[in-house]
Amino acid sequence: MKFLSLLCVVAGTAWTQVPPVPDWVSVEANIAYDASPETRVDILKPKSATGKRPGVLFIHGGGWVGGKKENVVANFCLPYLQKGFVVANVEYRLAQRALAPAAITDVLKAAEWFQKNADKYGVDPKKIIVSGDSAGGHLALMVGMTPKNANLGRPAKVAAVVNFYGITDVMDVLEGPNMKQYAVTWIPDSMTDRRELARKVSPQNYVRKKLPPSLTIHGGEDPTVPYEHGVTLVKMMRDMGNDAELYSVPKGKHGDFLRDPAEGPAAWNAIWEFLGRRGLMPPG
Repeated sequence: MKFLSLLCVVAGTAWTQVPPVPDWVSVEANIAYDASPETRVDILKPKSATGKRPGVLFIHGGGWVGGKKENVVANFCLPYLQKGFVVANVEYRLAQRALAPAAITDVLKAAEWFQKNADKYGVDPKKIIVSGDSAGGHLALMVGMTPKNANLGRPAKVAAVVNFYGITDVMDVLEGPNMKQYAVTWIPDSMTDRRELARKVSPQNYVRKKLPPSLTIHGGEDPTVPYEHGVTLVKMMRDMGNDAELYSVPKGKHGDFLRDPAEGPAAWNAIWEFLGRRGLMPPG
């Protein structure tokens, strides 16, 4: 497959390189969705796409402290593009630039921007999915679940959430036996009311009726985000009558199973089946 490396001009900044993409994908890179330099989004679209089709807002992981949108193009954006989705690949402020809850307010604004610009990019505004891996999975869940009274930003309108092994209980990784340094960096000891903030930014605390359909993919031996995060959230969602599913990879670590020649395709097939049953797959 032939790949192209594209260069795009961003107003007020230097030229920015976009990772190589297949020649059948068009890219509009580093579009501002808010005022901060980090709040940028790339629109990736199959060149053959016609008419209105489902869109995916994809959010990269990295423990809220690292990662960048360019890193997830090959492993996450391309599978969606191959199925005919239009992908909005999101960048947001990391911990070194702004502590919690800045990342959440950013991705909520990105979701609002994508909704408002859906027609421009050939996206059906009623069929926008939010997806992400690890901390990006957490942020995707927050986009799908954050209510108005959380005061984190305008609630988003999404048709479904596809969560790849995201954190669902921030307090669990902030203190105690499951403490992770990435969480402590995002919500450091110096912050006032850090426990209250951890609860405020935890998807588990926003489980209620009539949430968007959600699929969680999680490895049973994940050393980075405890498997119980996915199990607990899905059970809580289903107990409230929500449409929620868990795809488990019993011996899976932190996303490594997606690169396995057997486990990876099986996980993606589960995603296509989940979205297809809810009428959220592109035509063809």
